[in-house]
Amino acid sequence: MELTYILDAKSVRAGLKASSKKRLLQELAEIAEAEHGLKSGAVFDAVQERESLGPTGMGGGVAIPHARLEALDKVIGIFATVAKPIDFDAVDQQPVDLVFMLLAPQEAGAEHLRALARVSRTLRNGDVCAKLRSTNDPSAIYSILTEAEASRAA
Repeated sequence: MELTYILDAKSVRAGLKASSKKRLLQELAEIAEAEHGLKSGAVFDAVQERESLGPTGMGGGVAIPHARLEALDKVIGIFATVAKPIDFDAVDQQPVDLVFMLLAPQEAGAEHLRALARVSRTLRNGDVCAKLRSTNDPSAIYSILTEAEASRAA
């Protein structure tokens, strides 16, 4: 699954000012509402429920909060950098400043897992993360994410 299938440029934000994990998830849910027409409350509740099962901070300053929603017909992504890293209960106890929220249809078993694997592989690349942290331009961030994918395909 390609990142360009799940993430579009309008769903990328830079320098979010959230001061807590809860507030960050609320802001990402608001982006999901603004850009994809989803109800922010439903998105937030679904992601919070998933977080209660175990935090999605994968280490290295990266988190991939995710949830399944009835209102979707395909997997969508929202990516943001955070101005000041926040505690996300990550496995390495490091604060998070790169967040890729994945939202999938309720029945998207394999598709959801493929998307999660693709995002995880991309954000485990130290060079990609360094480039993402070096800019506050959402269009440049989108290019970095999609170019990382294109260079793997070459």
